Amino acid sequence: MESNTVTHYPAPPPVIEPGHTFESVTEKISRIVLGPRHPVGWFITLGIGFLLLNVLMVSVGYLLLKGIGIWGNNVPVGWAFDIINFVWWIGIGHAGTLISAILLLLKQDWRTSINRFAEAMTLFAVACAAMFPLIHTGRPWLAAYWLLPYPNTMGIWPQFRSPLIWDVFAVSTYATVSALFWYTGLIPDLATLRDRTKNRHLARVYGMLALGWRGSARHWQRYEKAYLILAGMSTPLVLSVHTVVSFDFAVGITPGWHATIFPPYFVAGAIYAGFAMVLTLAIPFRKMYGLEDFITMRHLENMAKITLVTGLIVCYGYAMELFYGWYSANAYEQFMISNRTWNGPYAWTYWALIFCNGVVPQTLWIKRLRTNTTWLFIMALIVSVGMWLERFVIIVTSLHRDFLPSSWDMYYPTFWDFSTFFGTVGLFITLMFLFVRVLPMISIFEMRTMVPEAEVKGSKGH
Repeated sequence: MESNTVTHYPAPPPVIEPGHTFESVTEKISRIVLGPRHPVGWFITLGIGFLLLNVLMVSVGYLLLKGIGIWGNNVPVGWAFDIINFVWWIGIGHAGTLISAILLLLKQDWRTSINRFAEAMTLFAVACAAMFPLIHTGRPWLAAYWLLPYPNTMGIWPQFRSPLIWDVFAVSTYATVSALFWYTGLIPDLATLRDRTKNRHLARVYGMLALGWRGSARHWQRYEKAYLILAGMSTPLVLSVHTVVSFDFAVGITPGWHATIFPPYFVAGAIYAGFAMVLTLAIPFRKMYGLEDFITMRHLENMAKITLVTGLIVCYGYAMELFYGWYSANAYEQFMISNRTWNGPYAWTYWALIFCNGVVPQTLWIKRLRTNTTWLFIMALIVSVGMWLERFVIIVTSLHRDFLPSSWDMYYPTFWDFSTFFGTVGLFITLMFLFVRVLPMISIFEMRTMVPEAEVKGSKGH
């Protein structure tokens, strides 16, 4: 006998808490930019970021004066903090495009509250990353143009088979498309700020940036078409950029680098690090500006789940690295694995990254911890440290023990290595917090489209 009983599963919580109207959404988000007061935490964090930015300016100035000899780089470890930080920052920039483009194409409406500052995070992270290949040359005004893929006046063509040339194409294309995608999404909100501000000069600035937006049917039609085209262009870039970065290592013959697992492993690691950084920013912003009704627990839990999944993929990549080193029966690969994980002087960094990237995120299986904002923030910081250690392990432990024992040497970062790195962190913080002050950190018009859905679900008691 068949049963007619229908099982009702609880609907997911809305992406915006019930009780808001179109006007209240617009007012709350625009007040962050146009309001006369700002939280004390904003000034404190911006001050720390600006202080570190000054450290960066001093470090880069001294580097240009003295050369890269002020760093700890040496003959076997020619790549060190500069390329470690380059790969780390590029990875952080991946989550913004993933949230904006891929989740948009998949019609995931929970992206709405976090996509705007995630896109800004992408641009600022790419700016920090692009700095390192330039200053790594020591004299950018003499050597930086060699990075560009064009024939120079001496008749020497670039080596187009080199992934370093592909890096220039991939990163510059990624930065350009991400900037266009971010700015296109801002246009309706810039018009909103233009119409709401009482400052005549601000109205002119926002008016010029809004490109004459009036909200007509033709404007919306062209906007949606351009937004979808840019989303489609951004989607393959999420996969291609860090794949190309991984080729910098995978096409080499250095033990520990020559692995086919690197492209998907690097892409998963980039998304992993990127979502950790989004959580690191979203949780303080949520608390600082009282945005718990816009950035709800659904957003944080979904990001925690993605972090857990990509973390498991990264752990699989670690296991495959060890397996390939053993299964290859290559004496150099096997020595590298032993040196990296057990017998080498940097073995502690390997186990530290396993703890940060493999052990700590497993706590996200527990719903109580997955929905605890304090733990999510701490976990995201730990993952960011772990992903930086991963790049350190890949680069330094593979280079400091070369094929010939006579060329072995240790790598010790200097004060200027650390000051340059933390200086870029200051640049990132400064740009991020200035962005929050002058532009809407959450898309106003997209949040307004969520109001009817929230009202329907709110009336049903969800």
